[in-house]
Amino acid sequence: MPFEDLRSDVQSLLPGRSTEAGATRRTALQAALGLGYAAAAAPLMAQTAITTSADSLDAGTVHYEVTGFQVPAYRAAPAGKTGLPVVLVIQEIFGVHAYITDVCRRLAHAGYLAIAPELYARQGDPAQYTDIAKLMAEVVAKVPDAQVLTDLDGAVQWAAAHGGDAARIGITGFCWGGRITWLYAAHGPVKAGVAWYGRLVGSASALTPQQPIDLAPRLNAPVLGLYGGQDGGIPLDTVDKMKVALAQGPAAAKASEFVIYPDASHAFHADYRPSYRQGPAEDGWKRALAWFKAHGVA
Repeated sequence: MPFEDLRSDVQSLLPGRSTEAGATRRTALQAALGLGYAAAAAPLMAQTAITTSADSLDAGTVHYEVTGFQVPAYRAAPAGKTGLPVVLVIQEIFGVHAYITDVCRRLAHAGYLAIAPELYARQGDPAQYTDIAKLMAEVVAKVPDAQVLTDLDGAVQWAAAHGGDAARIGITGFCWGGRITWLYAAHGPVKAGVAWYGRLVGSASALTPQQPIDLAPRLNAPVLGLYGGQDGGIPLDTVDKMKVALAQGPAAAKASEFVIYPDASHAFHADYRPSYRQGPAEDGWKRALAWFKAHGVA
């Protein structure tokens, strides 16, 4: 995704909260969780965040090899279980920080093997950045889509070899990861996807040659799009354009759906941000689990 598109997305997230207060809250949450939020997310931090226990789960960091590189990933699964449905969890621009690992644990408690690869690992560590613009310019904007898709293929292979059912793969992602969800639904062996406020259109570049709207004719799995009606970075007319493209695509494209939450903005599921909206977040989560079940992932 071009840098100007990323900048537009992030500007739509900024709540105007104080950096100092956010950093203090982030530190407290990090201590409580034993995990960290990305430093660049500190200005966006709210006072509370959902914390999901790892009790009865196998959870933690693993690594798998892709083209000679050891890709780190966080995984969570019901302890001692095999033959599990798998959900790939795709990060926001801030990488695999505490919010994303918590989403993995929520899915694990729902019976899934959830795995969140660190998809920027070759370009840099988002946790080391305190400035969003630098994070975007120096790391996020340098991540090729082709690399991401290959790393997700590796995550599927790892999951299948470690208790996951290769015939029951789903994918979900948030913001940056929402866009990737659409891309992988046209590429990988997934049965269903759930995209949370992922950008649908944009300029082509060498690293991001196609956008979700370009891939609608090649969609292999139906995607549920969960979007905010007040999202300044993703105008609703782009959702309308995507609906037209999906209607002209194959069966998986035609089976895709959108749910628009009229009063929600970007990142309404991100419980650690002031943008969080409990009603849409909880409704979206229920719909996501039902979507995976309806399309053979669960």
